[in-house]
Amino acid sequence: MSHLNYNHLYYFWMVCKQGSVTKAAEALFLAPQTVTGQIRALEERLKGKLTKRVGRNIEPTELGQLVFKYADKMFDLSYEMLDIVNYTQRENQLLEVGVADALSKRLVSKVLLEGIPEDERIHLRCYESTHEMLLEQLSQHKLDMILSDCPVDSTQSPGLYSKKLGESSMSFFCSVPTNPLNFPACIEDYKLLVPGRRTAMGRKLHHWFDQQGITPNILGEFDDAALMKAFGAYHQSMFVAPSIYAEEIESNNIREVKRVKEIKEEYYVIFAERMIMHPAVKKICEADFRKLFK
Repeated sequence: MSHLNYNHLYYFWMVCKQGSVTKAAEALFLAPQTVTGQIRALEERLKGKLTKRVGRNIEPTELGQLVFKYADKMFDLSYEMLDIVNYTQRENQLLEVGVADALSKRLVSKVLLEGIPEDERIHLRCYESTHEMLLEQLSQHKLDMILSDCPVDSTQSPGLYSKKLGESSMSFFCSVPTNPLNFPACIEDYKLLVPGRRTAMGRKLHHWFDQQGITPNILGEFDDAALMKAFGAYHQSMFVAPSIYAEEIESNNIREVKRVKEIKEEYYVIFAERMIMHPAVKKICEADFRKLFK
């Protein structure tokens, strides 16, 4: 029996992962015709059709599903091997972290500090994006872990797991008012800066507004928490931020209006299940963050 051409198998695996020959070819930096030809060679080797067209997408046949299942395990293991080689051979351990853009970056930095080894031999690479985009990167082994404001749904992202690190209530802040404020009714008197609706905190806030019978006058939605707070400091508006940073945010012209315990920003570390976990990720998962989130 001739040996299996693993390049052919890899191209087939990429087509299944991407859902089309065109997307797979872009990811592989190859021409679509090249990818198609390689899959045909694999089909000849396995003596069966591996893919079928469903609308504009490509889906595996029954034989293709079987082959993909084994290929998925094989290439997942190969990526794990490369990760382990990286952990053991680099002078400085590379830790690639995805950070949900809605999270407070000051708090994120304190979480990451827990993962730094005593000899500080580590090289951090941090990327900001949406929760969904970061999950895709993690599932493709392009990240070692994610810090996000919501957990992973393991039914939708098999092989990925999350652990809650802590939570903070949220506070409303605004420029120092001349008259006492009647909260929460006063929210309608201000231009409001809030996290975007696609973030977990944005959805929580709008749900809370509905519960309170409030119709907010929204000036802007920000996926980046730091940008929202910076904008709020230079504009006569009201914005929200984690209560644990109230003392740092309050200044000569900014004050905390009210802490709302019903609205909480949650922090999760999300990682892939592997035989050997990145030592920095393991350290963060085992750390006690109760003092940080007080």
